[in-house]
Formats: sequence, C-alpha cells, structure tokens
Amino acid sequence: MPWWDTQNHADRLPLLLKRGRVKAAIRAHFEGHGFTEVECGALVASPGNETHLHAFETALTGTDATSRSLYLHTSPEFAAKKLLAAGETRIFDFARVFRNRERGRLHAPEFTMLEWYRAREDYEVVMDDALAVMRLAANVAEAAEFRHRDAVCDPRAEADRLTVAQAFTHHAGIDLLATLSPQGEGYSDALRLRARRGGIDVADDDDWSDIFAKVLTLRVEPRLGFERPCILYEYPVCEAALARISPRDGRVAERFELYACGVELANGFGELTDPAQQRARFEIEMAKKQLVYGKRYPLDEDFLSALAGMPPASGVALGFDRLVMLATGAPNINDVLWTPLL
Repeated sequence: MPWWDTQNHADRLPLLLKRGRVKAAIRAHFEGHGFTEVECGALVASPGNETHLHAFETALTGTDATSRSLYLHTSPEFAAKKLLAAGETRIFDFARVFRNRERGRLHAPEFTMLEWYRAREDYEVVMDDALAVMRLAANVAEAAEFRHRDAVCDPRAEADRLTVAQAFTHHAGIDLLATLSPQGEGYSDALRLRARRGGIDVADDDDWSDIFAKVLTLRVEPRLGFERPCILYEYPVCEAALARISPRDGRVAERFELYACGVELANGFGELTDPAQQRARFEIEMAKKQLVYGKRYPLDEDFLSALAGMPPASGVALGFDRLVMLATGAPNINDVLWTPLL
C-alpha cells in the first residue's frame, strides 16, 4: 500500500508522532547545552569526496556565466565547518540529505542527518554526546530496549569501546595494524592473505580498502552493539579522510562509529583542519572513484580555504531515522519517514 493509503497512514502514525517527540527532545537537549541550531543549504558545489558516496546532480541555469553544475548535499559537513571558521563554536543541524544508490531497510535516498560540532573539544566528548542522544531517544520513545531483527540492545547500558584493530582481532582473527604502513597506508596483499585465511572471499584486484570493507561488513559490524551499545574507534587513516591523525598512533585516525543491534547509528571525528592534507586525501579518494565508477566530484575550494581558519573541533553525523527506527521498533526506515519515496 502507498504511504498515503488511509489505513497505512493510521498504522504508521504512532511511530511518526514518536519521531516528532524525539526530535523535539533532542533539539531541546542541544539548546540546553549551549548549541545553536543552523540550517545548512542543500545545494552545493561538491557533494563530498568519498569514493563510494554517490550524489544527485543538478544545475544552476541562467543567461550568464553563473550557470554551473550543483549537487544535493550528502551531508551538511562542509557548510557546517565553514560556520566554525566563521566563528560558531557549538552548532547542530537536522539536515535533509540525499544519497544516490542507497536504498533498503536501513537506507533511503532522502533522509535526515543530525550533525553537531564542538569547537576546541576532543572527540571523546562527542562520543559521549552520541550516547546521550541515543539514550534520550529511548527515554522519549519509552523503549525499554532496542530491537532489530534478532538483535537486542539496552541503550542505557554502559557502551563497549573497541578500537577497530581490537574488533578485527576479536571478530575476524585479523591483525589489522600489521597490514598498515607507519603512515596508515594499507598493504593490500597482507590484508588479502589474512582475509582469505579467515574464509572471506576477496578478489585478486581488490585493494586494501575493498578488503577492509568486506571484513568489516561480513565479520565485524553484524556483531557490534548486541546487549549494549558499542563505540568502534581509531579507524585506519586511509579509512578516515576527514579525521585528524591520532597522536597515539600515526596509523590510525580520530574516527569513531556508534552501533546498536548491529546497526551503525553515528559516525564522528576529531576533525582534520590541515588544508593541504585534506586536499591530498580528497585527491586520493577521487582518483579511486574515477577508476571504479568513471566519475569524480569537484573539490569544494571554499571549504579547503575555510579549513585554514577553522579551530580544532570534533563532530558527529547521526542517522536520525535509524535512531527512531530502533527507538520505536520499526522494521524498516520507510516506517518512520512521513513521505517515503516509493
């Protein structure tokens, strides 16, 4: 039945009303902690520069030289960081974002991304923010626990905290750090050998990132956030294009993800603010995108310029619809979208 069918709408309405209450509570939470709500524009010069991120393209047309290609943003991140460079210190945005080639139980091509940033604060602080937002959603939705498929998670329990290397060792039997150079570059053959020993099917032409993604998807992610939430942190540098390098180990970066019931809810960083390093990482990502998909996205030169004036900061992108799914027990992301794309 379409979402506008009277009975279908009536069945979904309790979930949608809970969505509104959760959103209002999160807004009040951030405002109570000194955050300013912002509204980042959806039309951008660059939709992001990650290899496997796909955008919707459009165009600004006119009778003069202003005509140019534009994109619907995949995240408000670039604009939010420009606001930090402009002087904002604590901001959040319930942003409508758009991602092509993404559709399924947990994916919608148009969805709501809750992003927030703290200037001059460590990324351990925004880890705690993410846990607080998750628990607030559970309380407002009156959810004793989160459930997804066969998984159960107590959102109020103390979170497990695992480095990515620890998770690969524990869940896949792979010494991940042994496959990285001192600068965090991946040795494909070394990881391929270890993955095959563990029974994971990888191709001869898979590069390090391809193999990493397969192991993460098949062996690690499905085991995270059972019974209690899990924070997975210290991603390899080559898997954290927007995060600063960890002062503890030059092979890894200040990136984390929050999981519950095997579902990724949030992705956060200690933000990279070095324009030259950021440009170099983007160029690597776009070279691979050209190789794999025959396409690359332009770099946002204004964003790279703004990084030079951006203070040290940490930020998080949280999938608001996924959070509502888990808090309400909805089996599909479309169940908690007011007007899902059919």
